[in-house]
Amino acid sequence: MSRSPSFSVKPEHILKPDPDSLQRWVVAFCVIRFDLEQGQLIEECYPPGCLTHDEELEVAFSSFPDSVSQHQNRSSIHDCIFFFRIQRQENVAQSEITENDDQEPSLKSTLNQVIKRTGYNDDGRGFKYLYGYVFNRQRHDERLKRGTKALEHIAACVSLWPAPVPGKQMELPIGNATLKAYLPPAHSLPVEDGISFEESASSVAPFLPNNQSVPQGLFHDSDLFGTFRGILLQLWVLWELLLIGEPILVIAPTPPQCCEAVAGLVSLVAPLLCSIDFRPYFTIHDPEFAQLNSLQEGDIFPPMVLGVTNLFFLKALRNIPHIVSVGTAAPNSNRAAISSRSSTGRITGRPEAFGFQQLSLKKFSPSSLLNAVKLRRDGPLCLMTEHKEAIWSTYNATTKPDTSILNRLIDAGMSPRVEESMSVVNNEILRRHFLELTTNFLAPLGPYFRVTTPSERSSPFVDPPPLPPFNADEFLASLSSRGVGKFLAKRMRSNWLDLYRRFIKGHNFLPWFRRRRAVAELEQYRLWKHARIKTNIQPFVAKMSELEIVDSFNCIERHLLGEIELQQLGRASEDSVMACEKLKSDLQAVFNVLPIDMQQLLLLSPERAALLQEIKK
Repeated sequence: MSRSPSFSVKPEHILKPDPDSLQRWVVAFCVIRFDLEQGQLIEECYPPGCLTHDEELEVAFSSFPDSVSQHQNRSSIHDCIFFFRIQRQENVAQSEITENDDQEPSLKSTLNQVIKRTGYNDDGRGFKYLYGYVFNRQRHDERLKRGTKALEHIAACVSLWPAPVPGKQMELPIGNATLKAYLPPAHSLPVEDGISFEESASSVAPFLPNNQSVPQGLFHDSDLFGTFRGILLQLWVLWELLLIGEPILVIAPTPPQCCEAVAGLVSLVAPLLCSIDFRPYFTIHDPEFAQLNSLQEGDIFPPMVLGVTNLFFLKALRNIPHIVSVGTAAPNSNRAAISSRSSTGRITGRPEAFGFQQLSLKKFSPSSLLNAVKLRRDGPLCLMTEHKEAIWSTYNATTKPDTSILNRLIDAGMSPRVEESMSVVNNEILRRHFLELTTNFLAPLGPYFRVTTPSERSSPFVDPPPLPPFNADEFLASLSSRGVGKFLAKRMRSNWLDLYRRFIKGHNFLPWFRRRRAVAELEQYRLWKHARIKTNIQPFVAKMSELEIVDSFNCIERHLLGEIELQQLGRASEDSVMACEKLKSDLQAVFNVLPIDMQQLLLLSPERAALLQEIKK
C-alpha cells in the first residue's frame, strides 16, 4: 500500500456516500470497544441497520484477540491487524452444492442455465459470508476520535471506487492514501457470493498461466514461507488435505499469525475452487461452535479449516482429525507474527540455500527424532504448556516433498528487511510449485471440458454435441491404465490413484467440476453462435432432409428466444443484436422451405406464430 504518514479531513472536502456504490465493496464500517461490564460492543456502525443484531454481536466478538490465547504473555499482543470470515445469519439455511455421487451432474442447456444465474443484491444480502478486516488497538487512546463523521467520509471515498474487477490489479484511493490490490480471480469465488456466472467464466482451464504475478486463487499474496517455515516438509501433506477437503484445525499464538496460516492453506490449491468452509479466525462465540462442540466420538467432522488462538479448542474440538500449529509465542511486531520461525531454532549466518540436506539433518538427527516421537506421543495437548510448530495427523500423504524446491529456498536471517525480500522470493518459488502441482493434478480431467466447433462442411444450425459424460469409475479405470503423467509420477507414491479417488469423493470436486463444465458449455455455445453468424444457411438447407430442416428450425428458434431473453434481462453480449437479426433471417429461411402442412403444424403454437409474424414485419 502506498500511503502518506497522516490522514485528515478538510471540511470543504466532505463527501456524501452513495449507498449502492458502497455496497459493491463494503457492507459496513464499525467502531468496536470493549466495555468492562458489557464486553464487546459496536459503538458506531455505518451505514446504520445494515447488520442484524446477531451479526453485530458476532462481528464484535470476532474483532478482539481471544484472551485465553495470551495467558503466556499478555503484553505479546499489541496493535494488530487480522481478518475473519463469518456466515450471514439469514443465509445459514441456504445450502451449497452438496450432491456428491459418482455420476455426471445434471447439466442442461447452457444458455438457459446462464440467463437464470444472477449476481449480488445491491444490499449485500446475496453474500453468504462476511469478511471482517480488523485493526485492533490494545489500549484506548482518547486523542483519537472515532466518530460517525470519520466513518461517513471513508464510506464516501469507497463509494467513489470503480466496480471491482476480479483478477485485476486496482488502485483504490482512500483519503490521502492509495490501496493497491490484486483482486482474486472470479473462478476462485463462489457464484452465490456475488459473482455473476459470466464473470466466473474466466481462465480456469488446467494449464499454467504465463504471468505468475496474476493471482490464480484466493490469498495469492499470503506468506507461505514465513508462516510454515518451521514445518516446510509438511506443506505437501497440507496440500493434499486441502485438495480432498479434510477438516483442519490451525492454532497459532496470535490472530495475525492464525489468519495468515489459514489464508496460506487455502491458497495452496489454486487454481482449484476451494468449496469447503474456512474461518481465518474462529472464536467460541461463533454460532457454529456449539454444533461442533457437540460432536461425539465417531461423528464425522464437517469439512472446514478453522483458525484459532484459544487453546480451549484443543479439548472442545477433540474429534477434528488434523491439527496444525504455527507461529511464534511472543512476536515483537506484526511482521514477526507473519515471519515465524521453527521451534528448533533459526538458521543464522550469511544468506545461503535453505537446503534439503540441512532440513534432513534437522528432521532426522537423534534429538529431532526423539522430539518428533515425543510430540506424537504427547499429542496436540502439549501446546497447553509450550507452543511448538508441528502437525498432528494420521493421514498418509501420496505426494513426496520436492527436494529441488526446498533446495532453492533462501534463508537470510540477518535483518527484517533482508528477510522480507528473501521471503518474497521464497513465496514465489513455493507458490509456483504448488500451482504447477495442482494444475497437473487436474489435467487428466481436461477432456471433460473440451469443446468442439463446427467443421467446415458441417452445419452450425444444429445443437452442438454434448461434452463427454463423466463417470467416476470409468475415469479412474482409464487413468489407472494410462498413468498420471511424468510430472506427478516422479512426485507421487504408487498409491496416487487413491488420491484421485478421495478428491472425487471430497467436497471440492463437484462444485469445481460443475463450474468448469458450465464454463466449457458456455464457451462452446459462443463458438457455435459465432459460426452461425458467419455462415450462410442456404447451401445447408438445400442438402437437408425434411426432418433435418425441422430440427434446424427448432434449434434456431431456441437460440433466438435465448438471445431475446438475454436482451430483456439486460445481459446481452455486444454481438447480440447482430446474432438476433441473423437468427431471425435464418428462421424465416428455414420455415419457407418446409412443406405447407409442416408450416401449418408449426403455426399451431401461438407463441411461434407471433414470433414469425414479428419477423416478417
